[in-house]
Amino acid sequence: MPALRIALAQFDFPVGAVHRNEQRIIELIAQARDSHGAEVVLFPELALSGYPPEDLLYRPGFLAECTAALQRVAATVQGIVAVVGWPEAAGSVVYNAVSVLREGVVERTYRKRELPNYAVFDERRYFEVDPDGEPCVFEVSGVQVGVVICEDLWFAEPLADCVRAGAQVVLVPNASPFERDKHAQRDALLAARVAESNVALAYLNVVGGQDALVFDGASVLADADGHVHPAAAAFEDHWLVADYDVATRRFTPRDWPCETDESRDALAWRAIVRGTRDYCLKNGFERVWIGLSGGIDSALVLCIAVDALGADKVTGVRLPSRYTSDLSNDLADEQARALGVKIIGVPIEAPFLGFLDALAPQFAGAAVDTTEENLQSRCRGVILMALSNKFGGLLLTTGNKSEYAVGYATIYGDMCGGYAPIKDLYKTEVFALARWRNAMAGSPVIPPAVITRPPSAELRENQTDQDSLPPYDVLDAILLRHVDQEQSRDEIVNAGFDAATVDRVLRLVRIAEWKRQQSAPGPKVSRRAFGRERRYPITSGWR
Repeated sequence: MPALRIALAQFDFPVGAVHRNEQRIIELIAQARDSHGAEVVLFPELALSGYPPEDLLYRPGFLAECTAALQRVAATVQGIVAVVGWPEAAGSVVYNAVSVLREGVVERTYRKRELPNYAVFDERRYFEVDPDGEPCVFEVSGVQVGVVICEDLWFAEPLADCVRAGAQVVLVPNASPFERDKHAQRDALLAARVAESNVALAYLNVVGGQDALVFDGASVLADADGHVHPAAAAFEDHWLVADYDVATRRFTPRDWPCETDESRDALAWRAIVRGTRDYCLKNGFERVWIGLSGGIDSALVLCIAVDALGADKVTGVRLPSRYTSDLSNDLADEQARALGVKIIGVPIEAPFLGFLDALAPQFAGAAVDTTEENLQSRCRGVILMALSNKFGGLLLTTGNKSEYAVGYATIYGDMCGGYAPIKDLYKTEVFALARWRNAMAGSPVIPPAVITRPPSAELRENQTDQDSLPPYDVLDAILLRHVDQEQSRDEIVNAGFDAATVDRVLRLVRIAEWKRQQSAPGPKVSRRAFGRERRYPITSGWR
């Protein structure tokens, strides 16, 4: 009985970089054939255009370039079959397609049947379903190979049609963003589809950061008897090579670096690091700036930045005010030393006094309130942006999901920055990830006192976050139910939470929408992140 060697290209294909992706695909096809002995090579969903190309798909020139690039790729294919994802323009419609390339020509094209239009996905905005579309099955070395695309696998019929058309093994190219706990859900799906169809599946996912999305790779093989192999290493670019035996209907991995730690914290950390690195480098930023307060949020972002770019590419900035404690300054210095990061200090007293003096005639007779507190934060934002402008590099902002949820952040102040690495981590998750990162380091890279001290913005004497907010374990539990799980006020109260506290938190979430819509992007790690996944109107009468 014949066997088939399959190469899966778990690599990053940046959005919009059509020519660069084209050249890389050509090089990788040759590598799959010459270095790995593969007879068929699979590329991720929309590899030629990158995923998601969004409104680039409305540009005729972009679509034309994708079409021309696919033809150029096809012309180079000899001695191997390549399956390449791309956006296919056909008259006035566009399809999410994969094409089978063989001996210099496009042999056939399959068009995605199930278009996701939920969470981060907007595929029905851009793509059509071909009403006359048929299953795609092609022969390679005596083996009948089928293909379905990503969301197709979440429905039984596309795979069933492929098997009815004779497929003995099915390739599944994907562009599936990471979120916590998704791996278990995906493995269960693969096992269920195999049980229904009795066909083996080779599931390839793209890898890399794209704005707020992070694709984890973590590609998987599932044998026809239901055995799901260990996932490939997540968040890493790899060749993945396996042999498929038609007689046993099983895969034998040949070059398959496996994931070694699928714990929630490990995967979240690597998602955030990969997302931060790719956002910076793909947008031309080789170095970053971080305002270091001596608090937990900036400490965690500093660690993320160092892991993403290297200590020599990170500069920490202390911005002490009249309310900054000596402990805060000392802890910021201690962490910078532990990580080998350069740190500078720019006191904000002079610009703060300048603003107070300028505003004194208008503020005369008015009581001191949060206005003066926010002025301090905005002084810091101006200084950090000035350093970024003068010397280059991207300013990373340090807000977390709890703060963004309830508006406990200063617009044009501590919200300044081009990327927000911990934007999708609740405060309790920030603490947990800080403890995890220290454990992985062996010796603390985040000073233990940073983790144990009460959080404070230090914008007035003896201030703590809990002066303005419920305890974070209570706040985050309410937010998790309301934001991530979309529970109503009554459902949360019926779960045992104090009604007055719930009302207060939900009101804060509602009135902070305008801030969130002006916030920097950050890597999605949860089921429901702020940004493209959770879209509420700013102006709304709904309560």
